[in-house]
Formats: sequence, C-alpha cells, structure tokens
Amino acid sequence: MPENKGLVLVVEDEPHIAELQRRYLAREGFGVHVEADGDGALTAVRRMRPVAIVLDIALPGMDGMEVCRRLREDGDWTPVVFVTARDEVTDRILGLELGADDYLTKPFSPHELVARVKSLLRRAAGPERETVRRVGRLALDTGRRTLRVDDCPVELTTTEFNLLAELMRHPGQVFSRDQLLARVWGYVGYRDTRMIDVYVSQLRAKLGDASPIRTVRGVGYGVADTGR
Repeated sequence: MPENKGLVLVVEDEPHIAELQRRYLAREGFGVHVEADGDGALTAVRRMRPVAIVLDIALPGMDGMEVCRRLREDGDWTPVVFVTARDEVTDRILGLELGADDYLTKPFSPHELVARVKSLLRRAAGPERETVRRVGRLALDTGRRTLRVDDCPVELTTTEFNLLAELMRHPGQVFSRDQLLARVWGYVGYRDTRMIDVYVSQLRAKLGDASPIRTVRGVGYGVADTGR
C-alpha cells in the first residue's frame, strides 16, 4: 500500500463519478471522504481539514461556487479543484476569481484528476528552505508561504502565491502566458491561457498600488526590478 498522502474531500452528487474519483485517488495513497452537497462539504472541511478539495460546481442546494466563496471568506485556503460539466469561459473565470486553484471540465480522465491534485499539493508545499524575497513593498516568504505588504499580511490562494513567487524570483524578466503555465502549473501546450490573466488580475486587486506586476503587450507578464 502506498503511504498516506492526506485526506482529499470529493464533493460530487453523482455516485458513480464520486466512486471513480475516490478509487483513483485512493490508489495513489490519499484518504478520501465523499460528500454529495454543499452543506455537507462545508461541515466536512471544518471537521476533517482535508489537504485538498475536488469540488463539483453543480450541486443540489448550495453550489460549488458558493462553497468556495464561503471557505475563502472564512480564511480557509485549502486548495480547491473545481469540476464542471460546463465549458463556459465565464464559469471558469468566476470560479478562479472566487479562489479556486484549478479546474477540470467533464468528461475528464481520472488519471488527469489525480495528476492535478498531486501537482497542486506539490506547489502548495513549496520549497523546504525558508527564503524571503523582496520586491518593492512586498516581502514573500517561500518557506512559511506568507506575503506581507508594508509589513501587513495579505492572504493568497495556493496558485496566486505560486504565480507571484515565480515572477518575483526573476525580477525584470517577462514571461509569456505559455511559459507561466508550464513553470507554475506544469501544463505544456494547454489550450486556455486566459486563466493567467485572471490570476494576475486577482493579485493586482489584492496588492493594490503595491503591485509590481507589469504587462508587456503582446508578450506577457513580469515583475519590475525594484528590489531593495
């Protein structure tokens, strides 16, 4: 048996899909708990403290987006992978804006789900050695995974943190969206690069006028080389 890698909460109201997700995640050494609705999901998160949540959007009663919104409002930044049967760009963008870390569109391979969860947890773990990176008014601690702006803490999702950390590691360098997807998410040749724009927008909103992220039209994004 593989070593236990922590508990994953699967929130899915279709039993056969939930069982398929449970089986494949369990094979990889994850403990798995399944809930079929939003209320049960919130209770399970608070009681069990999972390492990640696989969250269907279309749930009876409280939908997955509302579950995610409430978790983030409560200061719970457990990594969330949204699962949706809808391939609408607006749905995906809204999910990311609510604080989701990744998403999958049905139908998808259970192998891909497992790979996404494992990749997300690797990114959430971050580097073992504690390193503080400073750019302008930002101090990013990659060991403790905290961000301070003018010595005030700013809460980031796992993916927001990893994107900002990657940009701050290379001040003055500009990355294309494809490069950022490969470096931060591990996706190569991914067809939808607009998720980068959503996360950059989210970071800018949280950082306000302290944001060092700049846009180079026709190229991509970088961080101004303003370290002190």
